[in-house]
Amino acid sequence: MKCTYYPGCSQHSTARGYEESIQTVAKPLDLELETLDDWNCCGATAYMSVNEVLSFCLTARNLSLAAKAGHPVVTPCNACFTNLRKTNAYMAEFPEVKAKVDEALGAGGMAYDGKTPTKHLLQVIVEDVGLEKIRGLVKRPLAGLRVAPYYGCQIVRPLGIEGGTDNPMMLDHLLEALGATPTHFPMKTTCCGGSLMGTQEDVALRLCRNLLLCAEQAKADCIAVTCSLCQMNLDAYQQRINSNYGTHFNFPIVYFTQLMGLALGFEERQLGLQRGVVPTSSLVRRGATAGAKEASS
Repeated sequence: MKCTYYPGCSQHSTARGYEESIQTVAKPLDLELETLDDWNCCGATAYMSVNEVLSFCLTARNLSLAAKAGHPVVTPCNACFTNLRKTNAYMAEFPEVKAKVDEALGAGGMAYDGKTPTKHLLQVIVEDVGLEKIRGLVKRPLAGLRVAPYYGCQIVRPLGIEGGTDNPMMLDHLLEALGATPTHFPMKTTCCGGSLMGTQEDVALRLCRNLLLCAEQAKADCIAVTCSLCQMNLDAYQQRINSNYGTHFNFPIVYFTQLMGLALGFEERQLGLQRGVVPTSSLVRRGATAGAKEASS
């Protein structure tokens, strides 16, 4: 399957491990991810809250560029996914928004008809590649690994991957296909605080503490994420959470594509697993052990 790949800014900075794992697993999945040429930042959530129209214009520029390729746009970033989907929806529903966006694009010699579909990478893998194919590619089933499936808040609302439901199951089903056990995780769509970590750290730390506590109560071995900001908040600030709250969390926070890579037989550095703050060596060992057992059976 050929897609126009919109990486977003984090993939080349704080989420390098995510990007490395995506590029590693794409080949066996027969995913052709053609990076959008000359893409720009979508504005993330900050632009959307400060100047909504400007945010639409930034995102529409990317969609205009993508429309020329004629393929669906796929992004691994929850914030990018939300902004791309929201821009399409608002341009279709509100003529006054479309008029302002058209004017901005026209000033740069560009135009956009609002018809380029956008998907999150998780959707493409589950819906287009398919769970059956993924099961057939698994070389080291993640048997016995208990994973808390954390979707984050933006991937499900307001224009989510599964009709806006507060109980998405795509990631759960993918984890099962990899041989892992998705735990009951009732906070799977609860916000981690997002960019509040830079402005109201106490609030964000409390929100992340609650998520980690939920995973601990579920006896999870790790938390699988679909969002680079969620990963950074839960991983990089885990020790500060422990210091503030007297907790002893030591959860590896991994991208779902990294777990896919382990199950498909790839090595730690091919998947960027060494880039996490909380060590992931226990997951790597478990994947190797499961693969050895599978081979001998």
